[in-house]
Amino acid sequence: MSTLITQIVKRNGTVVPYDRGRIATAIFKAASAVGGSNYDEAERLALLVEDKLGAQYAGSTPSVEEIQDIVEETLIHAGHATTARAYIRYRQERAMARTQRAYKFEATDNIPYKKIYEVLRWNMDHGCETVEGINKIIADGRFPELVDACEDRYDKEVKAGAQLIIDRLPEVRIVIIAGPSSSSKTTTTIKVSEKLAEAGMEFKAINLDHYFFNLEQHPKDEFGDYDYETPYALDLKLIDEHIAALLEGKTIKTPHYDFKTGQRELNVHELSLAPNQILLLDSLHGLFGEMTKSTPDSKKFKLYIETLGQVQNKEGMFMRWADNRLLRRMIRDSWHRNLQPEQTLTHWHYVRRSELRNIIPFIGTVDYLVNSAVPFELPVLKARLFKYFPPAIEKFREDPKRQDAYVRAKRVYDTLKDLTPMEDDSAIGPKSLIREFIGGSEYEY
Repeated sequence: MSTLITQIVKRNGTVVPYDRGRIATAIFKAASAVGGSNYDEAERLALLVEDKLGAQYAGSTPSVEEIQDIVEETLIHAGHATTARAYIRYRQERAMARTQRAYKFEATDNIPYKKIYEVLRWNMDHGCETVEGINKIIADGRFPELVDACEDRYDKEVKAGAQLIIDRLPEVRIVIIAGPSSSSKTTTTIKVSEKLAEAGMEFKAINLDHYFFNLEQHPKDEFGDYDYETPYALDLKLIDEHIAALLEGKTIKTPHYDFKTGQRELNVHELSLAPNQILLLDSLHGLFGEMTKSTPDSKKFKLYIETLGQVQNKEGMFMRWADNRLLRRMIRDSWHRNLQPEQTLTHWHYVRRSELRNIIPFIGTVDYLVNSAVPFELPVLKARLFKYFPPAIEKFREDPKRQDAYVRAKRVYDTLKDLTPMEDDSAIGPKSLIREFIGGSEYEY
């Protein structure tokens, strides 16, 4: 009698529960491709595969590739050679698609693998690389310790970046702190400013959010949603002119933008830059060339920030960096932009589209990279936001125009469902980067 298989090893090395239904579905798809329509036969064949798995891998865990080899063998021996050929073609096509995706990730995301590995190792050393690990930290009463460790790591990274800036003085006149939405660019800008001040440097920050055009000038989609994620929602020409004027010692007056009304007023905030001052730019699109095209690269220091989180759920899936940032923005939008969490969820396709077009392609040009993911934030974010995801899943499940929102909501739900929520945020200090999103910060945003 064969031993029942309970787990399998995925291609990325993670161990997940075994599911015979997935085998039956794969067989049925292959059969359907060549005219078959008998799902009962696919289930019968899946049972034969399961028996062989139990006999061959008793006491061990088979890999996805090993299971697929047995599926091919079973199909051929059961007289389904045509289906077997379709299944083999399917495997080959999937392998090619994975190869193309891997190449695309290298070419577009351009995130250093060494940095990602360092993040994972740090998480492992602190027991917070999995949902189970974070739950245990909370259960053991060690949540404040995790908060302190995460804040210390982040602060050291910011300090190291600031030192690199100092090392390039006096040539550097502009520090660009860039990154995708809700990566904590604003807090990082403030903290870099603090480190420069500690070294005796003077600084000035320019708020580029005030350079948005009036909202009615932005294009709308079929849902009436404005696309203010594109860099062209900003007055790039005016930003470039103002930066050049500041470096020449001139005084400018920046606009003022009201996110609640979607309107801006020109010539409001007076700003000048002394010869011994550094201009700090905190912008989603700080790396976009048109924003600072009149300034030589030698005068710029580019710091990039991203939530390079490495936390796995119980099924072994890593939380996506963009999903981490989505949660942050859902909270911030609710109090800063007067948007409901569901509105942020449905608008997120604009955010991702803009990131892939206008931010990620420029990562390779930066001088320094900061990881702003702090594992302690996930239980805190879940406590505030998890309730919004089940209704969103149900609402968008059958809506063909909102499948992006459905898939995203389902993925976040699956990531957080087993995580212990943390209602009490008292362990999080007033200068924490996460306060930028949940409120209670000592900084003014």
